[in-house]
Amino acid sequence: MQFHHHGYVSGDPRIEPAAGTGIDRPADLPDKVDVLIVGSGPAGMLTAAQLSQFPSITTRIVERRDSRLAIGQADGIQARSVETFQAFGFAEEITAEAYRISEMCFWRPDPEHPENIVRSGRALDDPAGISEFPHLIVNQARVLDYFARFMANSPTRMRPDYGFEFRGLEVDDDAEYPVAVTLLSTAGPDEGTERTVRAKYVVGSDGARSKVRESIGATMAGDKANHAWGVMDVLANTDFPDIRTKCAIQSSNGGSILLIPREGGHLFRMYVDLGVVPEDDNGAVRKTSIDQIIAKANGIMAPYTLDVRNVAWHSVYEVGHRLTDRFDDVRTEDLGTRTPRVFITGDACHTHSAKAGQGMNVSMQDGFNLGWKLGHVLDGRSPESLLSTYSAERQVVAKNLIDFDKEWSTLMAKRPEEFENPSDLEDFYVRTAEFPAGFMTEYTPSVLIAEPRHQELAAGFPLGKRFKSAPVLRVCDTNPVQLGHQARANGKWRIYVFADAAAAGTPSAVTELAEWLDTAPDSPLAATPEGADRDAWFDVKVIYQQDHTGIDLGAVPALFKPQVGPFQLDNLAKVYGADPTADIFEQRGISRNGAVVVVRPDQYVANVLPLTASAELTEFFAPLLPARQPQA
Repeated sequence: MQFHHHGYVSGDPRIEPAAGTGIDRPADLPDKVDVLIVGSGPAGMLTAAQLSQFPSITTRIVERRDSRLAIGQADGIQARSVETFQAFGFAEEITAEAYRISEMCFWRPDPEHPENIVRSGRALDDPAGISEFPHLIVNQARVLDYFARFMANSPTRMRPDYGFEFRGLEVDDDAEYPVAVTLLSTAGPDEGTERTVRAKYVVGSDGARSKVRESIGATMAGDKANHAWGVMDVLANTDFPDIRTKCAIQSSNGGSILLIPREGGHLFRMYVDLGVVPEDDNGAVRKTSIDQIIAKANGIMAPYTLDVRNVAWHSVYEVGHRLTDRFDDVRTEDLGTRTPRVFITGDACHTHSAKAGQGMNVSMQDGFNLGWKLGHVLDGRSPESLLSTYSAERQVVAKNLIDFDKEWSTLMAKRPEEFENPSDLEDFYVRTAEFPAGFMTEYTPSVLIAEPRHQELAAGFPLGKRFKSAPVLRVCDTNPVQLGHQARANGKWRIYVFADAAAAGTPSAVTELAEWLDTAPDSPLAATPEGADRDAWFDVKVIYQQDHTGIDLGAVPALFKPQVGPFQLDNLAKVYGADPTADIFEQRGISRNGAVVVVRPDQYVANVLPLTASAELTEFFAPLLPARQPQA
């Protein structure tokens, strides 16, 4: 964490100085805003948190409830989400309070006594070392609390506006604030009254029954729910030996349980199989009582028993897999003729079972994808056309999620005798580990993802996939750190310069590239506004092949030591050496001739280039930056 560059900080360094719209931020919801976010679930809160880093943008997030969420339904936090939390500054804290999944146990009917279950296998949660981050279980409400704190501490001092229900919207593309949103006050002295808020952009993060989705004419399609599950968060005593381990339990009577221990050491969640839902059920299964769910669980777990002492929450849901036809308000026939004004995220776009633990995680990545793009457009960093990439990128991800979840939920609902191999469920869990961990997303070539012309220069950073961290040594303080962990969710592009073998400061491709980036009129850094810090829009780091003892910090080009803050202090934390015990060049397949790796603000690799490819770097960023003014 870096601070003091604005002057001595005696308090909490996580609280950034108020700036822009955060100075004298009005307590009441304004009549006009740049971005109005509807719904304070995971997707909406992450979008808001990202936008809270843009002081010039007025963003408000409205929520129908009158206060924070007390108990959330979602609880699975995949490693990719923890990686994202690191960028927002709270990965360590939330990990400390969460339940950590290290392995999963599989239970099946005892071959000799099939009326009883026995443990049949174990699987490590991340046997291949996909991520250095853990797989966690923590209540959704706590995730939202951490994002709320980040927003409140950001320059814009953002916080949710509770007590407003979305009723409808109209779009007038010719207006300065084109989207007129009707809201109903659901709490306080104005309860029951309607008002209109005008916005430049609206984000609907209002759940599976999204009224924002309905208002833009987007439709959901998919298979009909045909299998029901009872889910309960309980405090209980039991003789089941793996009660504090994630388990998939299958019984001889065809019923199954997915057991998820919860944070705190005592609470746990059970997804209890209620069977196939008849065509003429008409919702009757949803009336299944908690006592019936507990009884069903006891039947599945025999010879073990479950003595429930307290029920924190329970529900019944039917598995259905549905996908929205588009994630913004641009109809298919209008593609290319206008840019979107209204977006939908999270459950408003895609619904599926909860057992793969993907809903909250994929929803947050929707928000991360959209948040920085809105920020760049409204802050004048990018043209409006950038916003069309949100639906194009995220709809594919949602489709892949639904395909995966269909297979997983189908396997979970199978009777033991229906498996060709008794270990099929366990094998699927191990074989597909990268997908539920959140790392299978791979954006295809577009204006934001380059063609893989030079992928061989950094084979371990595949284009379109998230930037996978590795150890390095920070030269200025000699500390070993994870390179990827140094990137904050501040809306900046990252340019990682992996050096050739030359020593720092000696004539080389690195020194020439640094000079060009720092001074050339066609460098992407030339778009940085006059008067802003040199690294205001681009975070440029250099990683030398030598360890820290072989790098003369004074000889490192000035580009990699930008001056920041009102006192224009040298930032020395952007210069790294290879860790001799875990060489990043070897771990990530980086050429010894060096490479440039460009990473988007949402942590996905956008381009891999040679150190000499300044023209290609200019070409890549040209459509993503403000139009350059002709030279006089």
